[in-house]
Amino acid sequence: MAKKQQSRRAGAESNGSKANDRVLARNRRALHQYEILRSFEAGLSLTGSEIKSARQGRVSIQEAYCRPREGEMFLVGAHFARYEPSGPANHEPTRDRRLLLHKREIRQLEQAFAERGLTLVPLRLYLSRGRAKLEIGVGRGRRVHEKRDRIAERDAQRRIEQALRR
Repeated sequence: MAKKQQSRRAGAESNGSKANDRVLARNRRALHQYEILRSFEAGLSLTGSEIKSARQGRVSIQEAYCRPREGEMFLVGAHFARYEPSGPANHEPTRDRRLLLHKREIRQLEQAFAERGLTLVPLRLYLSRGRAKLEIGVGRGRRVHEKRDRIAERDAQRRIEQALRR
């Protein structure tokens, strides 16, 4: 009996790993504009046509952000393209979508949202074991000179790596 439980646990760990996740959308601009202090994983409450559209990769989280409302968290401004085969029972492309989080995580995100200078930005949308997940980052906005410094460091590192390869 103990062996069955061990093997079941080992299998569960490998199924939930990041290697099996299929990324549907990334918010690369958020990593440039914000210094990410902490990240959370949230489930998404989607309709049937929304998840089908997402599986086709027809989703954008570039302009999206997260916001608490009445004790729940919502993804605002994400665009899930219409899924044409669903016909008249289609969804609204930019509606607010509820995020599925534990109450403790919602409280932590509400506190971060209330703190001056912190923003809740979606970093990536992916499928994990058939479920849509959203990685949310608590970020502090970077100033222009910080962005320039970061770009200069990246370019210098790239030049060093190229020189080492030669």
